[in-house]
Order: sequence, then C-alpha cells, then structure tokens
Amino acid sequence: MGEQLDYKRLIEAALFMSPNALSVQELSEITGVKSTGHIESMLAELAQEYDSKGTALQVLEIDKRYMLTLREPYASRVSGLARGPDITKGALRVLAYVSENDSVLQSRLVKIFGGSTYDHVKELLEQGFVERRKQGRSWRLGVTNKFREYFNPSPSRKGATP
Repeated sequence: MGEQLDYKRLIEAALFMSPNALSVQELSEITGVKSTGHIESMLAELAQEYDSKGTALQVLEIDKRYMLTLREPYASRVSGLARGPDITKGALRVLAYVSENDSVLQSRLVKIFGGSTYDHVKELLEQGFVERRKQGRSWRLGVTNKFREYFNPSPSRKGATP
C-alpha cells in the first residue's frame, strides 16, 4: 500500500501544479503507472479523501480530464486573489458572448461588435479559449475545454459537490 500511496500523492501533486486539467493518460506518463484503471482508482480514492475531510479543495472531472480546484462557496470568495488571464476588454466581451451562445458564426459577432472582432477572435484563438471551424464563408466559434477549466467550472458538472 505504501507504493500506491506515493503514486496517489504524485497524482495529487500533479493536479495541484498543473494549470490545466490532466487526462488519465497524462497522469499515467507522469507517474510511470501503466495501468489506466489503477490511475482511475487512485483518482477516485483521492477525490473521496477530499470529500470525506470536508476541505475547500476537490478533485473535479471535466470531459474525462481531472483537476484540483476549490469548492463553492470558497472559490467565489477568494477568486480575486488569483491573477486573471491577460485578455483585453473587447476580447473578453466577445468571449462572454461566445460562451453564452456556443457555436456562433464569426460574421454574426462582427455585426454585433464591429470590425475589431477579428483581432479579438485572433487573440482568443491564440490563448486557446475558443476554437473555430469553417462554415460557408464564415467561421463557427465555440469555447474550448481550456475555457471551461479556466473560468470556474459550474458546480453541476460531474464530480463537483456544492
């Protein structure tokens, strides 16, 4: 059991240090544990440890990727302490619109926000918060997993508890 405990703590450390959610495969590579089932088992144990202790931290699963994050209401109370992303106000407005209206055409955004939309979309693409695919003469935009991980996942997601 001692060896498993070390691997579990290594997984915990990786989740703590990573700015992004990690897949089971990534955690397997980090720990050197080849069995993805064993990694999943240790993740479940780790999540249970945090749940049973009633800490402000939780192991959260988002689209089969895992992260160590704060539970509500703690996250909203201390979020001002974290440094936010370097996003211009215009890009943030575009990102907010895309997140509320997932799968929106870039041409529609240009009609709403004007010609500067092209620069804002470029900025958001470079930072990995939106993705796009060609549709006719325009691009269809949607938010990425990075966006979902970065901007406080909702408590209704799998693995989250209020």
